[in-house]
Order: sequence, then structure tokens, then C-alpha cells
Amino acid sequence: MRRLHWCCLMVSALLWLELGNVCIAGAEQATNPFGPNVIVLSPERSSTAMQAEVDRIYAQQEHSEFGPGRYAILLMPGSYHLNIPVGFYTQVLGLGLTPEAVRVSGDVHADASLPHNNATCTFWRSAEGFTVVPSTGTMQWAVSQGVALRRMHIAGNLVLDQNHGWASGGWLSDSVIDGTVDSGTQQQWISRNVDWKNWTGSNWNMVFVGVNHPPAGAWPKPPYTVVGTTPVIREKPFLVYAAGSWEVMVPGLEHNSSGATWRNGSAPAAKGVPLSRFYVAHADTDTAATLNAALEQGKNLLFTPGVYDLASPLEVKRKDTIVFGLGFATLHATGGKPAMRIADVAGVTVSGLLFEAGLERSPSLLEVGVAGQHERHAEDPISLHDVFFRVGGAAPGSVHANLIVNADDTLIDNTWIWRADHGIGVGWNQNRSDNGLIVNGNNVTVYGLFVEHHQQFQTLWNGNYGRVYFYQSEIPYRPPAQDVWKSTPETDGWASYKVAPKVRHHEAWGLGVYSVFMTPQVVLTRAIEVPDVPGVRFHHMLTTALVQNGAIEHVINNTGATAHPEPNRNTPTVAEYPTTH
Repeated sequence: MRRLHWCCLMVSALLWLELGNVCIAGAEQATNPFGPNVIVLSPERSSTAMQAEVDRIYAQQEHSEFGPGRYAILLMPGSYHLNIPVGFYTQVLGLGLTPEAVRVSGDVHADASLPHNNATCTFWRSAEGFTVVPSTGTMQWAVSQGVALRRMHIAGNLVLDQNHGWASGGWLSDSVIDGTVDSGTQQQWISRNVDWKNWTGSNWNMVFVGVNHPPAGAWPKPPYTVVGTTPVIREKPFLVYAAGSWEVMVPGLEHNSSGATWRNGSAPAAKGVPLSRFYVAHADTDTAATLNAALEQGKNLLFTPGVYDLASPLEVKRKDTIVFGLGFATLHATGGKPAMRIADVAGVTVSGLLFEAGLERSPSLLEVGVAGQHERHAEDPISLHDVFFRVGGAAPGSVHANLIVNADDTLIDNTWIWRADHGIGVGWNQNRSDNGLIVNGNNVTVYGLFVEHHQQFQTLWNGNYGRVYFYQSEIPYRPPAQDVWKSTPETDGWASYKVAPKVRHHEAWGLGVYSVFMTPQVVLTRAIEVPDVPGVRFHHMLTTALVQNGAIEHVINNTGATAHPEPNRNTPTVAEYPTTH
């Protein structure tokens, strides 16, 4: 979050019956295998009944920033006339092989969750895999972190704020927008593998990777970072219903790509895995023991929406295991251990999950690979998609490092790693978290890295040949005093982005680091700290100091002007580091 936050029915028996047996056009009735928090809609149902279901969910989730509700709304192939507002912890998912198979005429929208059109707390929601024909010609998606628009076709325009209220950060990938994308007041944004007619708007940090028709302009005015192709990516797995059966599609690896994978009506190259090969998990009955037993039996995991209390870690040991979350399923580490550990094996995909710290301090929430092992997985990497982390906010929590990546060649595709700055259990000594991300593996690539408010390095990179495309980070709000917030006796604070001295090759594009110091006379010496070697290269960096306290003295190492706070707030920039190659 970029500013201070002023955050803070039952349906008829007929509708409930319809949830269990969804009518499929041209086919026999299909059973919903996922439980009551997964709402399966079909064109065969009346629009009135479906709208009532959508409205019921939104009434519960519109302002439920830290509530327990989790929902997925699944759209069978066909055409709909609906107004779908997307609230907290809600995923709207088309079930076709391409987005063209599901068409919603009307509105699909994310609205600002705070007064005055303020979307800086509009988190944890997604729309994926369908076509929207907006009734006004423009789809509104006013969001900040922990969100996704994926595999979408917007048959019109897209606007990323609400009536010019604050908005700060989001993700758009593998999508086609027929008209113009207007970023409005968005302070930072990443678009990856997108086709559109036009893009308009800028603020602090806009990154375009593998985008066809990126906007013209030279950084920093406007602050556009354009990378022509996406060097390596596996798109997020997705759920489909076809020929009377459910499958999870796992896309293949792509190199040097641009634009949407499915454009011109072509289906992406993907492997279909039938639901019979998944253990379908339910938060009210499953434990770490039942889930690990399913993994030991060779099953993949599909988490239905809910909050799963895990007293011990889930152990993912088998090559190509799929861990698939619906409706922001949340893995809550309650036993002072990680919520999940992934062995150093190829091809594991983890998607659509929120990892949450528990009261007893964990060493990590998700650990990928094994420390000290360096098996190469370039042909079949482990990949994480829309995987988010939270320490505090819903309840007190504590962790040393949220995400630790040991496995070489890992891909991370949109993550928000957040130590809460508001909500329940929030305070310097309450929701403790040293680091957001620690990377020990080599050749790790991240698209869309959002890391905020941790108490030491937000990001600590120890591996070689790492790449990051877009970085957004707010440092902690409330260090109690400068003398207790120093990374060395000579260095005030902890750099947000730290590349270890031993690293000889690393590269990053489009980085913004911001301060909102609530304690007077606290400063940060430098936002980014890296070894001065030719193989460590950074492109397009900026800092800014919000509110009226503190400062960030340098952008990267000892380069870059000081970011001064209000009332003389500025935005120092550094185009390239080292300044000569």
C-alpha cells in the first residue's frame, strides 16, 4: 500500500439445489465436485438466479478485507448477461480452453474498497479465462496488490482506477484488450504477454514485458520500462470443463514470447490432467496429515476455497506435482513450521494460494528446493503463479522469511509478500518478519515481485543469474528508532533489495522503493544494495518518501539523490547501474 490506510442470506432452496447439479448445455447434468464455496454457473440457468448468487457472495465479500470467506465463481462455456462485482478473496474463472469459450456481456469489475474511490486496499481477487463485453464499453479494475487479470479478452477498454481515486499496483498477463488500457492513477503496474490497441497513463513505475504495442516514451518521463520479449515462462495452470469431465491444464514452457498465448483463437500448448488424479481438499475436514497422505499416494492437490490450518508442512516430493488453489485458498502455518516444502524436483507448479503466518514463529512459509542442492531444471522448472504471503492483518503472525527459493531455474509469476501494516496483530513486536523473499538458487526468474514492510531486507538474493522484471516495495512503516534499525553500524536501515556480495551475475528491470515512516528521525541509507561488478546490472529505479518523516538517502548503493518527505516530496531516479557497462 502506497499511502496511509483509513481501513479500517441465505439463498433459496432452489438455488442451493442448482449448485449441486449444474445444467450443461448439450450435455447431461454435471456434479459440482468442489463444495459450496465454489459456485458453478451455466448458461442453462436463469440470469436472475445466477445474479442472485453473485450478489450474495459480493454482499459478504465487498468489505471483508480480513474475513474468513473464500469463493470461486466458475463459468461454464457459453454466453452470460450478468453484472459480476469481484470482492475480497473471490476468483472468477472461465472454464473454456480459451477465453473465447466464455462470454460475459454486462459488467465484471473490481471497485475501490475504501471511501473517496481509494483502491489502495483492494487486494486478493482475480478474473481469469473469459471474455468480457462491457456494457459501457469500459471494464473497471480498480485494484492494488495480490490480484490478477489472466487469460482475459476485454472486448472494449480497460481502466485501472475508480474515478481517479488512489490505486497502487496490479498484474495483467496473457490477455487481449481490444481497445485502450488506461492506468489512471495507478502508481505502479506490470503487464506481461498482452495484446492491446493502446496504453495510456503513467505515474511512478510501469513495466511491459512481452507486450505487443507497448506505449511510446523514454524512461523516466514517462516511467515506462519495456522489455520486448518474455525470456522464459510457463503460464498459470487453469481449470476446464469439457466433454463431461474436469481437467487442470498445465501450459508448456515458452521462450522469448510476446503477446497472449491463445490469440487468434488458438489453444495454448498445455497438458490436461483429469480431476481423478487430484485430491480435492476441503478446509473443514483436511489436515496436514490427510494432505500429505494424498501426496504420498501420488495425487496432485486441488484446494477448494477456505482457510487450512496446518500444524506441520505439506511435503511435495514428486516431480511434476500440481498444487492448485481455487478462491484464494489460504494455508495457515499454525505449528511454528513452514506451511509447505517442495523438494528439489522438476516441474512442480503451485498456483492460486495465500500463505499466512501463524502465532508461533515459522522459519518460512514456503520453501522451494533444498538448501545446498543445485540440480538444473531449465527444461522443466518449478513455477509459482499468483502465490501470495501475509504476516498479520487477519490475526497475529510471525515468520523469519516468507518465501525461500533454493531450487535452480525456479519461475515466480506474480507474488505479493506482505507484512501487514494494518489490521489485527500489527506492531513492530507483534507481526515479526525478517525477510519477504530469500533466493539461494541460481537462474531464478521473477515477473511481478511485490514485497512490503518486512523488518530487515525485503528481498535478499544470494544466487547467481537471477532476473527480476518489476519490483515494488514499501519498507516498514514503524521502526521504533534508528539505533535498533541498522543493518551495519555505518548503514541506517536495511536495503529493500539486497544482492549478496558474492553474486557476480544479476539483472533487474523497473524497480520502485517507497517509504512511509511513522517514526520521526528514521532514515534509510539506500534502497538497493548490490556488489559493484560488471555482471550485476539494474535498469530504471526510483524512490520516493511519503508522509512527513524520514528519507531514503540513495537509490542504489551511493548513487541517486535523496528522496525527501512531504511537503517537498520528490522522486529520485537512476536510469542504469552501473552507469556504464
